[in-house]
Amino acid sequence: MRAFVYRTCILALLATLTLASSGDRAPDFRNCISACAGDRCHPWTKLPPDLRLTRWTCIDDCKYNCMHMLTDDAVRSGKNIQQYYGKWPFWRFMGMQEPASVVFSLWNLWSHLQGARQIRRSVPVTHPMRSYYLTWAYVSINAWLWSAVFHTRGTVGVMLVTPRFHIPADLPRTEKLDYFSAALAIMYALYHTVTRMLHLYPRVSSNWNTKSNHKLRSTLSLAWSALCIVAYIAHVTYLSILPRFDYTYNIVFNLVLGVMHNLLWLLYSLPLPISPLKRFPCAPKSYRPSYAYKAGVFVALTTAATALELFDFPPVYRILDAHALWHLSTAPIAKFWYEFLVEDALDEGWRAPPQ
Repeated sequence: MRAFVYRTCILALLATLTLASSGDRAPDFRNCISACAGDRCHPWTKLPPDLRLTRWTCIDDCKYNCMHMLTDDAVRSGKNIQQYYGKWPFWRFMGMQEPASVVFSLWNLWSHLQGARQIRRSVPVTHPMRSYYLTWAYVSINAWLWSAVFHTRGTVGVMLVTPRFHIPADLPRTEKLDYFSAALAIMYALYHTVTRMLHLYPRVSSNWNTKSNHKLRSTLSLAWSALCIVAYIAHVTYLSILPRFDYTYNIVFNLVLGVMHNLLWLLYSLPLPISPLKRFPCAPKSYRPSYAYKAGVFVALTTAATALELFDFPPVYRILDAHALWHLSTAPIAKFWYEFLVEDALDEGWRAPPQ
């Protein structure tokens, strides 16, 4: 039985080798897991309900305990804290691997849920951007839901089939759902922003007088929609077929989309003659509402929040790291942004003069 357990442990470690970091490559860590598995991981071993609910296995629990034991030793001896399987050591809570990030992700989810309610309540049904803003809110809610799931449990335990027996293996399914949902939210933000700035939305009233040709606008709208759909499908397909997730490409893809989105709103906020945008379909190009500066404030806030991701440091008290702080900062920014979108949607520049 013990030989079976040791072999199981070794195969489980090999199954997660692609996620290795300096901490989990250390001999002390691997020896600790082997000893823990031999002592604790038996067919009759039963974990607490919260760990079973969040799909922890006995070997996962051994990894967690060994990680914190070695981290305690590093803190006492003044050594650097190491990462394990690409993550810093966090104290778990009720089975959640990164409880602070989970809480802040749910706060962001709540902010977007409230934003959707604000759009439904305040923006007229006839407004051409109402459906776009609501869709973005729902896509963002989905993204933050999967963010909470991923930070609860970065990987989902599945059964790796071998010729003789089954062993637990970690596959980054929740990680991909988190990343792909986030990319969809960023892509859709850019999609509705271009639609808003170039006035590619459908005309909802026969009294809506615009200088642009309706047929040309419809063609451009269709082409822009097709381009975004193809780009997103290609993005997901590329990351799905690779033998190893390309984190660098994923960051660059999202960063490019985010910069383009922010640049458009920055142009919206700039005073004439700097801004080349015609902000509203029924107002002259020279018209700039008094609240336009808020779009620039949003760009500054999101840029500052994103910069937190550059300051990677071991979690304070093994609870709060730079990524959790980023999640903390984006929730109030989302609330501010929905208030701006409503203010923008109710501007007189959307209203066509009576014929």
